[in-house]
Amino acid sequence: MSRGFVREGDQEEVPMVPQRAYLPEGVPNFVTRNGMEELLAEKEALIQERENLNIANENEKRLAINFIKAKLQLLNNRIAEARIVEPEEQQKNEVTFGATVTLKNATSGKIQTFQIVGVDEADIARGKVSFISPVARALINKKVGERIFLKRDRSDIVFEIIDISYR
Repeated sequence: MSRGFVREGDQEEVPMVPQRAYLPEGVPNFVTRNGMEELLAEKEALIQERENLNIANENEKRLAINFIKAKLQLLNNRIAEARIVEPEEQQKNEVTFGATVTLKNATSGKIQTFQIVGVDEADIARGKVSFISPVARALINKKVGERIFLKRDRSDIVFEIIDISYR
């Protein structure tokens, strides 16, 4: 049927759903085992939210369900594309996906520890950086004692790798 014969009030409103964490086209969706568990828990929480909606107004309820369905679709796509990387399969003496890396700032002497994780589980406040982040890309394939250089506007930041572990 032509859109000209549809009443304005009958048109389904398309929900605006925020995109998931950025993952470049063609880049595999690597995740840690914990990252996959978090994705599956998020899926279960969304399903529970959809099932437990307590909205009396049918129009508002339909919109809420459509919003949750759209979020689930994005999440299901991310889960379907996920590739779990097991820590025991990684090189222990160099930085790869899943590594927890302890760095020393060459200028300030400050010690920082980061784990290299998937884009959906990255959370800098918890010391987790995405494998596509500049710091993770600079660390990949490096070993204890090596230095990395992060370009900044005014000056480079130099870090020395002081420990690599896989948990």
